[in-house]
Amino acid sequence: MLQQSFSHVTTWVFDLDNTLYPPEARLFDQIEVRMTRWVMDTLKVDHAEADRLRAAYWRDHGTTLAGLMREHDVDPGPYLVEVHDIDMSPLRPDPELAAHIRALPGRRIVYTNGSAPYAERVLEARGLSGLFDAIYGVEHGNYLPKPDHAAFETVFGLDGFDRSRGAMFEDDARNLAVPHAMGLRCVHVAPEAAPAAHIHHHTDDLSGFLAQLV
Repeated sequence: MLQQSFSHVTTWVFDLDNTLYPPEARLFDQIEVRMTRWVMDTLKVDHAEADRLRAAYWRDHGTTLAGLMREHDVDPGPYLVEVHDIDMSPLRPDPELAAHIRALPGRRIVYTNGSAPYAERVLEARGLSGLFDAIYGVEHGNYLPKPDHAAFETVFGLDGFDRSRGAMFEDDARNLAVPHAMGLRCVHVAPEAAPAAHIHHHTDDLSGFLAQLV
């Protein structure tokens, strides 16, 4: 029974983008445009090269920012402000999801590769403000992104929760490998399943999945 698989959980960790809002909102399309423009302006390259670098750094380093920091020693602060300055109007409040998150027993936290201020704006637009005990952005992991093991160690260590009693919900399957190894129950939230040994459950309906746990 699904509920029994989570009966031990006292800390619920949620990714943000494409997890706490549906991919159809396409917020990341806006962010990618701003990333590409930032790379063009900062590295003095054309659009095609900036777009290639943006995607390559995400693939090779976990985030575009991580690649820019490692390859070009960029200051992460201005970058995070610029790329997350997007229109939130595609998001809609989700009272049903809010109710199911509120009903979860124990602590609830958000951990995103975006910034914490950006996460707060998303949560507000989704009607999810005030439901979480902590919000961690990439800045809390010393700008190391998921899926870097050190990023998880830093953020989870900062929070101090018992990893053997945690669960994580995440749309990027590669970001669940480390939590799985740490002992968390791992749920892949995405339109299509990505079969892997480090994924315990898959759902394309986070709200419906949570409803089965309480």
